[in-house]
Amino acid sequence: MDKRDYYEVLEIGKNASSDEIKSQYRKMAMKFHPDRNPDDNDAENKFKEATEAYEVLSDNDKRARYDQYGFAGLRGNDYSQYSNANDIFSHFSDIFSNFGFSGGGGSIFDDFFGGSSSGRRGSRRQQGERGSDIRIKLPLTLEEIAKSVEKTLKIKRLTSCESCHGSGAKSGSDSKTCPTCNGMGEVRQVRSTGFMQISNVTVCPSCSGRGQVIKDKCLSCNGEGRISAEDTVKVNIPAGVEQGNYLPVRTKGNAGRYGGESGDLIVVIEEKEHEYFKREGTTVIYDAVISYPEAALGCELEIPTLFGTDRIRIDAGSQPGSVIRLNGRGIPHLNSGAKGDLLVYLDVYVPTSLNSKEKTLLKELSQSDNIYPKKRHSTKSKDFFDKLKDALF
Repeated sequence: MDKRDYYEVLEIGKNASSDEIKSQYRKMAMKFHPDRNPDDNDAENKFKEATEAYEVLSDNDKRARYDQYGFAGLRGNDYSQYSNANDIFSHFSDIFSNFGFSGGGGSIFDDFFGGSSSGRRGSRRQQGERGSDIRIKLPLTLEEIAKSVEKTLKIKRLTSCESCHGSGAKSGSDSKTCPTCNGMGEVRQVRSTGFMQISNVTVCPSCSGRGQVIKDKCLSCNGEGRISAEDTVKVNIPAGVEQGNYLPVRTKGNAGRYGGESGDLIVVIEEKEHEYFKREGTTVIYDAVISYPEAALGCELEIPTLFGTDRIRIDAGSQPGSVIRLNGRGIPHLNSGAKGDLLVYLDVYVPTSLNSKEKTLLKELSQSDNIYPKKRHSTKSKDFFDKLKDALF
């Protein structure tokens, strides 16, 4: 069976945040889990499918490769190795341990398998919150896209406070166990539903999941462990990127609270409209305007390319709509690096006003039968588009 799009599987949009992805997966995992749907192969398959989708979309690197290249970008990673639900849980236990659903023991494993989460609950202590990602747009010219370039970006972000080294505590100040959660970093509300208990586990509002509260807050960051600052980030842009591609720069997003891990900087590519080039994949199209004498007699013409200038030969008798291909003067393919071509489309200029001498010369020339077409109908426009289609595809 063909794989379904991961966003379709989780029923989310392609701009869904990490929290939205996690929340939607949690709902689907609870809905389709085999223990809740005994002897239902369709539910088990949907459960596996949702888990596979979450494993990719919850990881920024894998999600970026998937968004750019689809399933081809994930080759070499086997996401179909799980033969049953237990295999999936053994691989994704960390995912479920953070969902905040539990039975009598405190995690989703207790509802399904009767496992214990005591180790997980203690692991929240002293951990700060991960910082949020920052998404920025980076406009690039076709000339920059055709080459590998390095860009220096200035961004405003939250960085770790130097005064308290991200702890949020005033120098010399101690922390104490949070009285709200007794150092667990989370609070639980248990409710009974028929034959089972469901615990709603949330981050402790008093200590934000750390299990500790600060006695004296750092004056520089007011206990946040981070401050607003302007930062400079260098980003290497590979040749061949396209509109909408994005590059994650690890740990260059906002710093986390209380010394937590920094988020990522997501650089989204924007392609600037070019003055005279048009891009179609790795192919570049350029319209060259020549005069009637140049078309009739032939000439040499200097034209711009993404890599400088080139001289091309216009053959005598060249017709409007003729296409000249320059191999390797297009845009490199993002993966292989193989360069596309530059297609030069010839357009013949017809003057709209003539002086008396020019009119006299053209009238003399018009006496020659050789300059008139042999027939007044043509299929050149159709032939041109057929050739252009063949050249592009």
